[in-house]
Amino acid sequence: MRLFVNSNNCQMAAFTVTTLGWIFTMLSMGLMEWRVWYMDNSSSSFPTGLACIGLWKVCTHHHTTYARSNTACRLHPYRDTYLPLDVRVAQHLLLAASTLGLLGKVLLGCGLRNVCFGHLQKNATWNLFLASGILNITAAAFISVAVIWNYHSVMNEEGIDFPPSFYIPFKPDKQEIGSAIPAAVLAALMMLFGGLFSFSYKFPADRQVHPEVSQI
Repeated sequence: MRLFVNSNNCQMAAFTVTTLGWIFTMLSMGLMEWRVWYMDNSSSSFPTGLACIGLWKVCTHHHTTYARSNTACRLHPYRDTYLPLDVRVAQHLLLAASTLGLLGKVLLGCGLRNVCFGHLQKNATWNLFLASGILNITAAAFISVAVIWNYHSVMNEEGIDFPPSFYIPFKPDKQEIGSAIPAAVLAALMMLFGGLFSFSYKFPADRQVHPEVSQI
């Protein structure tokens, strides 16, 4: 019985962790600060300010001569060809990770429902937890690839050929990773640990069906 309780607690922990991981996945996908560019007009014709580059839009904050900040945000959907390969791949990876994480959470919830309501079929219940773990770990891998590729691009100071209307140079004077990266790292870790917790399910020995032996 103790094994059943401990296994059930692990699955509840897996559901909680993967839910938080999915929330952080959606949060990191919506945040603009995947890259932060700092621009100094002393060396170019572009205005001074900074640009926050996300997966789906870019926001520029240009400083005016009156010490004000002029902010403008523009979406960059799939049809925009100026986006580098790492951003376009990250868009698909994060979308896939959010979908896989949601499916994994649903399968994990179905497995927990079977356990809590006593609808225990060894192979069926284990397969639900196994599939959920695989989906969540795959989602963690997708997020990790997007994060590592973005980090590599920032560290190598790679540029982006924005349209002239954006008033953003090909390369900034300085660039760094933004707040979306820690959120994505947390999402990947939570998805990974949630998937590993899903594998810890043990079918309780006292719930197994044993054939009855009739006495003659």
